[in-house]
Amino acid sequence: MSKDKSNLIIATGRRKTSAAKVILTLGQGKVIVNGKPLDKYFAGLPRFQTEAIVPLNVANIMSQYNISVSVTGGGVMSQAEAIRHGIARALSTIDGNLKGIMKKESFLTRDDRMVERKKPGRAKARKSFQWTKR
Repeated sequence: MSKDKSNLIIATGRRKTSAAKVILTLGQGKVIVNGKPLDKYFAGLPRFQTEAIVPLNVANIMSQYNISVSVTGGGVMSQAEAIRHGIARALSTIDGNLKGIMKKESFLTRDDRMVERKKPGRAKARKSFQWTKR
């Protein structure tokens, strides 16, 4: 989370294997993800669109900042949650009140749950191979 002289705030958000670099600037409320508008990037997936920008809605500052996001890795849901984490971290650097709001909603907490690895001698991480009695 760094503040540059040109009034832009840079923060990163992570979830599972997704990482999002968020750049926040003063503007009209445009959200660009990997060069596409948010509604085009998560096309046909309104749940993920709202999940990504929920910190802006909670803080009631939807139309005050332009957000540019570069997100890599993971699936659609983890990318949306990584964007949410990055936006919340960027907003928390702006104002102490916003940091309190983000903390209360637990947007600043990095969800560190990862996929459990597959173990040898098992079908998956915990699932055993099918057992036959005879």
